[in-house]
Amino acid sequence: MDVDVSESSVRAARDVRTVVGRLRRRLKQTYDTEGLTPSQTSVLSRLDKFGPRSTSDLAAAERVRHQSMAATLQVLDERGLIERHADPSDGRRQLVSVSESGHAFLEDKRRAGEEWLARALEDRYTEPERQALLTALALLERLTEE
Repeated sequence: MDVDVSESSVRAARDVRTVVGRLRRRLKQTYDTEGLTPSQTSVLSRLDKFGPRSTSDLAAAERVRHQSMAATLQVLDERGLIERHADPSDGRRQLVSVSESGHAFLEDKRRAGEEWLARALEDRYTEPERQALLTALALLERLTEE
């Protein structure tokens, strides 16, 4: 470890990483993915976040073979969660995007996670503790600023 880093920084880094990982896993448990696999959910979320992509682009981003991505997209297409359109810059290529049903599906899942978290914060913490948590989150937010 770098000698210029305080012991408290090292401990805080370890503890933040651990808690964020646990919270992320717990939030994922609250989502009813309605039969979608983690890979299918990941692709749908990626499309929602980054916009239309080709099958090849998605395969590279998810680190899977093109054939595996094609199978994943087939399921999402059958469920009506994605749409396919010709690439305006290359008519031979198709771009995949999230459909209106896909957006509604993702929003419903996010809402469920937020509702669970809000209820847990209400039930397990006092108002002063929630205020302290908000202060700590503002400090953590600074880590994400460039």
